[in-house]
Amino acid sequence: MLLSLDMYQTVAVAVLVLLFGSFLKKRIYFLEKFCIPAPVIGGLLFAIFTCICHVTGIIEFTFDNTLREVCMVLFFTSVGFQANLKVLKSGGKSMAVFLGLVITLIIAQNFLAVGLSRLMHINPLIGMCTGSISMVGGHGTAGAFGPVLEDFNVNGATTISTAAATFGLIAGSLIGGPLGKLLIEKRNLLSTVVPEDDSLLVEDEKKHERHTSMYASAVFQLILAIGLGTIFSWMLTKTGLTFPIYIGAMIAAALIRNISEYSGKGTIHMGEINDLGGISLSLFLGMAMITLKLWELASLALPLIILLSSQALFMCIFTYFIEFNIMGRNYDAAVLVAGTCGFGMGATPNAMANMQAICDKYAPSVKAYLLIPLIGSLFADFINSLVITFFINFL
Repeated sequence: MLLSLDMYQTVAVAVLVLLFGSFLKKRIYFLEKFCIPAPVIGGLLFAIFTCICHVTGIIEFTFDNTLREVCMVLFFTSVGFQANLKVLKSGGKSMAVFLGLVITLIIAQNFLAVGLSRLMHINPLIGMCTGSISMVGGHGTAGAFGPVLEDFNVNGATTISTAAATFGLIAGSLIGGPLGKLLIEKRNLLSTVVPEDDSLLVEDEKKHERHTSMYASAVFQLILAIGLGTIFSWMLTKTGLTFPIYIGAMIAAALIRNISEYSGKGTIHMGEINDLGGISLSLFLGMAMITLKLWELASLALPLIILLSSQALFMCIFTYFIEFNIMGRNYDAAVLVAGTCGFGMGATPNAMANMQAICDKYAPSVKAYLLIPLIGSLFADFINSLVITFFINFL
C-alpha cells in the first residue's frame, strides 16, 4: 500500500511530530539534559515507524518536500542576517582568534572524514556526512546538505547526516563538561579567575528585544533577502560549481545586515528574525526527520561507528591541546573548551548548557558567554556552508 502526502499534509505531520517531541522532551530527563531538539525526538520515532512499515511491507510513505525547501531557505536567510562584521570587530583579538580556531575546526573535521573514508574505501562524500555537515552544522545543515549529496548519487545521505548529527549532540554534551572540569581542577585554574565587565552581554540582549509589531517587518526583510539571493545564486551557478539553494539568500542577508549597520540607515529586526528562523528550523527539521529512510543505514553501520568515534576523539584532542593553549591556558579557556565541544559536535544550546554546568560549579566566565553564542550562532553556520560547498565541489 502506498500513502502519498501532499505538501500541506507533510507539514501538518511534521507539526504533529514536533509537538509530540516537545511533549516527550518535557517528561524525559535524558532528552532535556542533552538538549535534543523536539523535531528530532518525534521525527526519529516516526522514522522508526516508517522503517518498520517498509521492512514488513505493510505500507510505504511518500512526502511532498516543497515546503521543507521553503523553510530551509528561510532559516538559513536568518543565519545570514546574523553575520555582523561590526560585532566581530568589537570583540577584539579574542574573538578573531576564536573565529580562526572555529574555521580550523570546520576544515579539520572534513579532512578527517574524507581521509578516513578513503582509508576504508568508501565514497568520501559519505564521509562528508560525518564531517562538519553534521558536527559543527548540526541537524539544520545535515538536513540541508543531505539532498545536495543525494544529487551526487550518495544514497541515504540525509539519513546518514541526521544520524551523525544526533550522535554529535549527545557526544558533545557528554565530553564538554568533563573536559572543562578536568582542565580546571588539574591545572588549578580558579586562581586565574578575574571579574569582567558584562556590559557587552547586556547590550547584546537589548539589541535582540522582541516587539510584536515588528514581526511583519522582519518577514518582509527575510523575503527581500531571499528574492535578492536568487540573483546571487544565479551568478554563482555561472562558476560551474554546485551550491545549496540557500547560499545566495545567506549572502544577500549578510550584505543587507552589514550595509545597515555601517550606514546607520534602516533597522534590522534581529530578535524577530531569530524567532522566525527558529520556527522555520523546527518545521524544516520536522519534515526532514519524517522523510528519513533508516533502512539505508544498515550497510554502513561499521564505517559510521569508526567515522563518528574518530570525530569525538578529534574534538577532545583539538579542544584540550590546541584550543585551550591558544585561548590563554586560563579559566576562561577551559570554559570555552566545554562550550566548543557543545556547538562543535551539536548546537549552540548544547554549548551553553555545557558552560552553564561548569560556571554553576565554579565561577562565571563572561568572555566564554560572549564568544560562544556570537561565533557559534552568528558566524559558524555561515562559514561552514561555504567550506562544505568547497569540499563537495572538489571531491
